[in-house]
Order: sequence, then C-alpha cells, then structure tokens
Amino acid sequence: MPISYFFISSKHSIFATSKMQTFKRNIIALYLIKIAKWFMLYMPVIVLFYQDNGLDLRDVLTLQAIYSVAVIVLEIPSGYLADVWGRKNTIILGAVLGTAGFAVYSFTYGFYGFLIAELTLGTAQSFISGSDSALLYDSLKLEGRESEYVKYEGRVLATGNFAETLAAIAGGFLAEISLRTPFYWQTAIAFVAVPAALFLSEPKFDTVKIKAGFKHILSVVKFSLFGSKNLSLNILFSAVIGCATLTMAWFLQAYLADIQGFSEYQIGIAWSVVNVTVGIATIFAYKIESFLGSKTTLLMILIVISGSYVLMGLTEMTIIFVVIWLFYFVRGIATPVLKDYINRLCEPGIRATVLSVRNFVIRILFSAFGPFMGWFADLYSIKYAFLLSGSIIFFGGFIVFLFYLPFINKKQIT
Repeated sequence: MPISYFFISSKHSIFATSKMQTFKRNIIALYLIKIAKWFMLYMPVIVLFYQDNGLDLRDVLTLQAIYSVAVIVLEIPSGYLADVWGRKNTIILGAVLGTAGFAVYSFTYGFYGFLIAELTLGTAQSFISGSDSALLYDSLKLEGRESEYVKYEGRVLATGNFAETLAAIAGGFLAEISLRTPFYWQTAIAFVAVPAALFLSEPKFDTVKIKAGFKHILSVVKFSLFGSKNLSLNILFSAVIGCATLTMAWFLQAYLADIQGFSEYQIGIAWSVVNVTVGIATIFAYKIESFLGSKTTLLMILIVISGSYVLMGLTEMTIIFVVIWLFYFVRGIATPVLKDYINRLCEPGIRATVLSVRNFVIRILFSAFGPFMGWFADLYSIKYAFLLSGSIIFFGGFIVFLFYLPFINKKQIT
C-alpha cells in the first residue's frame, strides 16, 4: 500500500476530528450563552424595582418601547456585521454589552440611568440574535449534519426556557434581601457569556469573501424579502407566528389576572409551567416535525396558535388551561422548525443577516399589532381582543400558507 495513502488518510482523519471538535466546543458555549441570557433573576420584580426607584407605569412602558426600537434599528445591521466580521466576534461584543447593561442597572437609580441600561441591553440582544443560530447551523453543516439543526436548536432553546423557570424562583428569594440584589447577581451571570463566547470556534467554508458595504446589506435584505419567493414566504409565515406568540406573552398575565382571577403568586407558577412546556416541546420538535411532515406541521402550528386565541376569547372554563398549555407546546415546536426552514435556504455568507431580517419583520409586525390589540382590549375587553387577534392571525397566516404550498419541502432557493 502506498505510503501516500497513510498521509492522505491521516489528513482526512485530523480534519474530521477538527470539525467534530468545532461542533462540540460551539454547542457547549451556546448552552452557556443561552443560560446567561435567559436566567433572568430580575423578571419577577422588575416593575417593583422601577417603582422603588421613582418610575411610574408610563416610564416603564417608555423604557420597553425604547428597548424594542433599539433592537429593531440594529437587528439587520448587526446580522450583516456577523456575516462580514464573524459570528463569534459579534456574539463576544453582545456578551460584553449584556454584562455592561446589567452593571448600569445595578448602580443607577433613575429613568436616565435605566435608559442607558436598556439601550445597552437592546444593542447586546441585536448582536447575539441571529448570530447564535447561524453559528449553530454552520457548525452542523461543517460536519454534514445540518439535518439535525432542529434537534440541537431545540435543545439550546429548552436550556433557556428551563433557566428562565429556575431564575423566576431564585429571583424572588434574592429580592427578599433587596430589589437591587437580583441585578448584582444578574451582572455576574451575564458575564458568563463572555468567556463562553471566547470559547466559540468560527466554522470555515470555502465561500467568496463578502465585501462589506451598505449596498450589499440592502441587496441581502431585498433578496430575503423579494428576491426568492420560497425564502420570503418562509420569513413572512415565521413572522406571523412570531408576532402571535409575542402578543400572547404580553397578554397572558393580564388574562390570568383579570379573567381567571389569578393572584401574583399563581401567575408566577403559571409562567413557570408554560416556560417548562416550551422547553420540553423544543427538545422533541425535530421528532414531531419528522413524523408530521412539513405541510402538516405548518398547518398545525397556524391552527393551534390562532385557535387558542379564539377559544380563550369564547370561554372561561377550566379547559382553557389545556388550551394555554397546548399553545405554548406548539410555540416550542414552531421556533426551531421555522428557523430551520429558513436556514436551509441560506448560504453561509448571508445566514445571520437573513435570520436578522426574520427577527426584524417579527418585531415590526408586533410593534403595530401588539399596541393595536392593547388599545382594543382597553376599549372593549381582553376576551374580544383575543377573538379579533385569533381571526387576524388565522386569515393572515392562512393566506401566506396558501402561497407557500408550492414551495413546501423545497430546500433550494426559487
């Protein structure tokens, strides 16, 4: 046997091992980053913290609006930066800014200090959003395992949901010391993402180097939304479902308190239950999608998400808790599956940008739909708002689904 065979064989073996190590490094780091982001100790007492520092509810809503605007404005540019500068670099930057944002919260005492904190956190969120999913997909693609993306994305998301559940309990205990104590600990937890991000390894592909520029970012956005019918319909359907789940997140607490008569403690328990539900669903999302097939999975997601709104508007019976549980279970399936459908249609060089376009469209839809539904609920009732929301979500999503039907199961850009 020629000696060259051994050199070639060894080279291939080393290369395969290197790719495997890249994936193992990245999946561990992404788990840690997700925990650092979602272990939100401050969430159970955030409004109390604001009020304790002299803010009223209008100030609170203003801060959250500014946070959303910061994320919207930076969503696509940060995704593009991840493609041209590197996903690892943008995640590192996001992790550093996330730590800084909570540090500002820890040592400031009024609206303008908190404003700086929210702008910093919004910027941090935009740099990590999209970059993490793109890096995970490319890590799998490097090994020829991109078909397993839904499984691993589901596990990463589940880790975040379980972390959020535990944080809700721990945060309440820390708040017994002081309302500021959760933020001290949150700063330390956020910092965990920094060494984790440094631990990441950037997957390398033989692709043409992108020349950074405003014209190119516009061309990627144009391509995502108008250049490929398959991709644009994927993004639009994903945006309809994403908007629906965001709206539910903001309405659920009010619904449980006003319609079901839940106390704050009971709402906290319910919030923990739905987070665990989402986490469990994301773990099994790939198996459910594989069993049902793409077409049935998409239709099931649309019917359950929109139908849950309608049922919550029609009845207050005990069965409604099953409906809420089912809504969040399907939400756990939808997130990794819909991201996977978009990832399949992207080249590595533009993947983070396209995922950021998806997040951008979701937030734009929500910024119009959410406040309108809030106004409608104040004018009439939460139940009527749920009925209207479910109708709009179903008919809007179904129209997109009908246009999307010819492209379902196609993995190529068309």
